[in-house]
Amino acid sequence: MSRRCELTGKGPMSGNNVSHAKNRTRRRFLPNLQDVSLMSEALGRSFKFRISNAALRTVDHRGGLDAFFIKSKDAELSPSALKVKKDIAKAATIEV
Repeated sequence: MSRRCELTGKGPMSGNNVSHAKNRTRRRFLPNLQDVSLMSEALGRSFKFRISNAALRTVDHRGGLDAFFIKSKDAELSPSALKVKKDIAKAATIEV
């Protein structure tokens, strides 16, 4: 399982540990990933994702999973999230 957010594509970054003597060694900054279940209003079911805490706040800010997927770019999404986005878009056009 990769350390990459399924909704935003946020992944590990690299940097330096800097000691008091200014010795520098390489380190990794890992994203704060959480396993969550998010509910889709259009489909009426929940989906499990491994997303960063920042992405969870963004989903909440935009008004839910459906609203998040409407504004999200396809290049940032994982293959499973892209499939859910297409299912939600298909369900939204049928309801209208």
